[in-house]
This record gives sequence, structure tokens and C-alpha cells, in this order.
Amino acid sequence: MVTSKSDAIAELSNGFLESLYRTMVRIRRFDERTAELFKGGRVRGTAHSYVGEEAIGAAVGASLLEQDFLISNHRGHGHCIAKGARLDLMMAELFGNQAGYCSGLGGSMHIAALDSNIYGANGIVGAGMGIGTGAALAAKIRGDDTVGICFFGDGASNEGMFHETMNMAAIWKLPLVFICENNCYGLSTPFTYSSSTDKISRRAAGYSVPGQTIDGNDVIAVHEAVQTAIARARGGEGPSLIEALTYRWDDHSMRANLAPYRPDEEVEAWKKRDPLKRLERILLKRDGIDKQLLGGIHEEIEGEIDGAIEFAEGGTPPSVELMEAAVTAPHDTPIEPSDRGQREIRYVEAINEAMHQEMERDERVFVMGLDVAGIGGIFGATKGLKEAFGVERVRDTPLSEMGFSGAGVGAAAAGLRPIVEIQIFDFVTYMMDAIVNQAAKFRFMLGGKPTVPIVFRGPQGSGIRMAAQHSQSFEAWFNHVPGLVVMAPSSAYDAKGLLTSAIRDDNPVIFLEHKLLYLGEPSAVPEEPYAIPIGKAAVRRQGSDATVVATQVMVDRALAAAQLLEREGISIEIIDPRTIKPLDTDTILSSVAKTNRLVVVHEAPLTGGFGGEVAALVAERGFDDLDAPVLRLGGREVPIPYNEDLERAATPQVGDIVEAVKKVLD
Repeated sequence: MVTSKSDAIAELSNGFLESLYRTMVRIRRFDERTAELFKGGRVRGTAHSYVGEEAIGAAVGASLLEQDFLISNHRGHGHCIAKGARLDLMMAELFGNQAGYCSGLGGSMHIAALDSNIYGANGIVGAGMGIGTGAALAAKIRGDDTVGICFFGDGASNEGMFHETMNMAAIWKLPLVFICENNCYGLSTPFTYSSSTDKISRRAAGYSVPGQTIDGNDVIAVHEAVQTAIARARGGEGPSLIEALTYRWDDHSMRANLAPYRPDEEVEAWKKRDPLKRLERILLKRDGIDKQLLGGIHEEIEGEIDGAIEFAEGGTPPSVELMEAAVTAPHDTPIEPSDRGQREIRYVEAINEAMHQEMERDERVFVMGLDVAGIGGIFGATKGLKEAFGVERVRDTPLSEMGFSGAGVGAAAAGLRPIVEIQIFDFVTYMMDAIVNQAAKFRFMLGGKPTVPIVFRGPQGSGIRMAAQHSQSFEAWFNHVPGLVVMAPSSAYDAKGLLTSAIRDDNPVIFLEHKLLYLGEPSAVPEEPYAIPIGKAAVRRQGSDATVVATQVMVDRALAAAQLLEREGISIEIIDPRTIKPLDTDTILSSVAKTNRLVVVHEAPLTGGFGGEVAALVAERGFDDLDAPVLRLGGREVPIPYNEDLERAATPQVGDIVEAVKKVLD
């Protein structure tokens, strides 16, 4: 039993201590040389130096097994090096070269080494905690022996993500160690100003998690604490929080150019606590280790870095083709069934059936969200799934949309295929970072190498008197984000087939279900599994006088309008995009070429809506086919009201579509 620090040191071999020293030197010199390259204009963009904090990364790296994973932050070079990342591939990434870990698309703030289970650094403060929680959840669902390390800074401890993920990791007993590198400043704001407690580790008690504060400049102390936390996690006891007190020697970033905000005497005092020198003094007290040996390590590493720089400078930049291919993984091209059969089910039942069949087919598929297990979702979309697949794969979450959406991204990156239910799609505002900055960009930032197969699904839209914060339509938001697939099925048949495609796809999918469609009449849906091609529109009605492009509940209203217009001798063709992104432009343009007129109708407000994209498409590529201006029909520029009559007035109705068609025919 170790009873003192000297005992702890004595138990460690020369070889182990020398290995720690080697790693710390490698980390320091890599970042010092990077700073020189930045000042010389050879490395551009930005990078965040880890100099002064090397003991933490080195001790953690020495404690991990090959299968263990690591989530870093924007100051992550040291973490990568400690986990075994190659210096040449890291340096190539900093130079923006194709040979880099992320093909030159990610740079310093997103550097990753997937072959070493380093899931990447992150430019969004605290976001890695969500990804780490999800990767740990994936390990728990698989039942393997993996443990994860999640690095974050003192600034991130004030983010909502910190609290949400700490809580989730605790209640689910995830194999995860949270390591806060408290370097005293969040950019320029002192920790003493921004925190209500003198120790971040005290916050662990709020989640019934072990927490401790250690000297982060003492590599032996870090090693001991991390070993204990990892053993706890690997033994199924859940997460721990380690706060490692340290100090960054340099400015926030290599291009910050901030006015001085740290007292000189403070910087010098911390430099006297140099973690590298502290370990060096321990080593020189050992038999068989002398200054010549340590000098040889420095020499060797200098050569490694010279070679890495030479490799990086000789590389080629990524091509435009590589850049574009990195955004989205290829889609499958399934064949739709020719016969829908006689069986009729409702829209929500079709969604449920798609999830059930895909969970049966692929054990990597799981569902999580608010109330999805216990009651089967507030609209019944997940009813019966818990009984069929258990609580590990049908997982109720806390009210922590930021946290569990980020965890979904992490689980997808770690090889599972999560379906994240958004109880009411208006709540997606809590999830925007996970969707827009993480899920949509993860593949791209890592050079097009990983896949992120995740589905975010749930009800949107008005019509059931849920007022302004429970009735919005957000498809235009997500249509603007590269890397996302956006689906909006208007029928039970499409709901099942598109959701099947969404679950099988290797990209993040926004799957929008309209509340009113839940309440619709049953319709024919095949019992067997089937998939609808992504990006293939459906012609709901053939016509000759005008084209109407309609989405979701507007498809049925357009069909009703078509019946009324037919009585007046007017024939309209109705196109349902089904997938909003990617959009089937060919079907729309072919229809306009036939009818020479176009009306686009959607529920969301007109300004910035999906209709503008379709109108622009036709104006650019089908202008000569038009005999009248394109007419857009959308919701009024108001939030959705509670009053029933005003709710109808706020969105296009059947009569509005009739009038719009007549207008383009005038």
C-alpha cells in the first residue's frame, strides 16, 4: 500500500518515468516549434499551446489501453501526442496538407487520430463532453471494456453541457473520466471571477460522483488519480471528476494578440513550477539516469519534429474534390416497392414500425429521448420498443436536450446508430450546437473519414393549438447546413420508407414529422421493411396547367385544392419533395417545363423559407419555361397563436392554394 508520495515514486520503474519524460518533452517541443512556425508564417490559422500543462496529458496517455478513447478540446495537441498520435501527420494537418490527420480540413482545433481512438479536438467550448458521454454510452451498450477520457478547461465547467453530461454519465454509470485542466483562465477571464466555488471538483458531489483537485504539474499525482478513476470506470462504477490545477505559459492562442491580462509575477511563479523540470529532478536522483541520457531524449525528439516539419512542408493541399466529398457520405439507392399492399396503418404507427424493424435488423440501432421508454413517447411513436429491446437500447433521458443530443453524436461517432427523439421539435433550439456544429461537421472536420449515422426525429408544425413555442416549422434552418440530410414525409408510406433510409444512412438526418399527420386517417403501408431513396421526390398528382410543390401537411391541402380547381377545368401537378435536402431538382424542373407555372407552398413563414430555394432553382435553371412569375405561399410573419381561428389564419389553407394557382394562371 502506498502511504506517501515518495513511496508512490519509488514504486514506479525508471523505464516508466523515462517514458513519461519523453512524452512531456515531445509535447512541449511540438508546441514550441509550432509557435515558431506560426510566427514565421509557415503555420497559419491558429493553434493553442499546451506548454506548461504537459504532465496531465502525459500521465493520462500512460494510463490508457489501446481500445480506450480520448476526447480533446481546442488545446489538444498534448492529448493527441500522449495517446500515440503521429507527429508528422499532426504537423501536416497544421500546415493544411492532405496528408494530415484530417486531410487539411480540420486544422489544430479539430485534430483527431481515429486509428488511436482519439475522437478529435473541438472548437466549441464544452462540446466534447457531450461527444465523450455518447462514446462512453456506446461502450456501455456494446458491453465492452472501453474507458473514455474527456478533457475540458475551467471555462467549460460553467457551460450547461458540463452539468447535463455529468448528470447523465452519473445516472447511467458510464465508463468515463472527466478531467478539468484548470489553467486559471478562460481566455482572459480569471477562474476566480467566473466560478462560484474555489474548486471545480466540489461540483462532483452534486451528481454523486467522486471529485478531487490535484496538482496538475505533478505528473506522479496525476498518474495516481487517473489510474484510480480509470479502474473505477472500468469496473462499472461510473464516472469521476478530476480537477488538475495547472497553468498555460503562453497566451490563449497563437494569434490572440490580447492586451496583457496576467501579472508578470504570476506567470513567473507558475513557470517555477515547471512540470518538466519537476520530473527531471526526480529522474536525476535515479541510478542509471543522468543528464546525458535526458539530453539524448531531447536530441531524439528534436529530430522527430524536424522530420515532421519536413514531411509537412513537402505535402500537397487537399483538392476541391476532396473537400466536397468530405461533407456527406454516399447514400444507398434502394428500390421502392411497386405494391403498397392492402394493410392500412396510421402515420405514427408507420414511424414506430420502421424503428422496430430496423432495431431488429441492426443491433447498433438504439433510441433515446424524453419519455421514449416508459410511456412510449407523448405521441406514441416509440410505444412497445422498450418491451421488445430493453432499456439499454430504448433509453429515457433526463430533461437535458443539449446533453443527450451531444451524446447522440458521440455514440454515432463511436459506431452505433442512434435515433434521438426530440419530444417537440421546438426544443431543438437547445440542440443546435450538437446538430449544426458537431453532427453536421464531424465527418468534414476529420477529413471525410468517419461517418455520423444519427437521426434526430420528432414532431413539428401547428394545427393542434400548442401555441408559439410548440408549433414551429424549422426545415429552412437545417436546409442551410452542409452535412445534414433533411426529410419531411407527408404520408404513412413515406414515413416508414424514409425513416428506414434515414436510420441506414451514414449521415446525420433531420426527420420532421408533422403533428397533424399523426392524427390522419390510416393508409396503405407494406408490412415488410422497405426504404425510399434519399433525394427522390414523388409526383402526387399529374397535371398540365401549373405545378405545386408542397411539403408535409401542405401536400394534402394541395390535393384538396386540386379537386376544387378541377371542377373549374384547371389541372395542377403536385410535387412532394419528401427529402428537402438533398432536393430532387430534376423532378421539379421537369414538371415546370411541362406546366410552365409554379406555386410553392409550405407552413413555415415565407421569409427565408424553403419556397425561396425552390423559386431560385427554377429562376436559375428553368426560367425560359415559365409563363408567369413563381408564387411562394407560406405562413404569416407571426409566431403561431393559440386561438384556433388565428392558428388557421397563420398558415396556408386549401383556399389560399386555390387562389395562388389562379393568380399564376391569370
